[in-house]
Amino acid sequence: MTAPNFYDAIGGEPTFRRLVDRFYAGVAEDPLLKPMYPEEDLGPAADRLTLFLMQYWGGPNTYSASRGHPRLRMRHAPFRVDVAARDAWLKHMRDAVDSLELPPAQHDELWNYLERAAYFMVNHMDEMA
Repeated sequence: MTAPNFYDAIGGEPTFRRLVDRFYAGVAEDPLLKPMYPEEDLGPAADRLTLFLMQYWGGPNTYSASRGHPRLRMRHAPFRVDVAARDAWLKHMRDAVDSLELPPAQHDELWNYLERAAYFMVNHMDEMA
């Protein structure tokens, strides 16, 4: 019997939905991040992030089947992602990850990926410290 992948090990879709719901609850109240979302309702963005994270961590490939390759930097290029935006994003994501109460090794693996991804998304280098 093989060990479960990360997606299954942390509880599958319900866990990723809780993560993203908690994250977007913070984004909805954030004066820096909320204007970056083109839809007034954050639901479509939440669905896209949920599907992306589920696929990345070994769940169904629904994201790629419906949207193609993630191309994260390209999809975020129209938005000013500077250090302040990155840090705001990380603040809300840290709260969301912590709220899952995962075992330390899983918590750290998830957080380390998200933190690296946030740094990768910065597209305004003139403000980088």
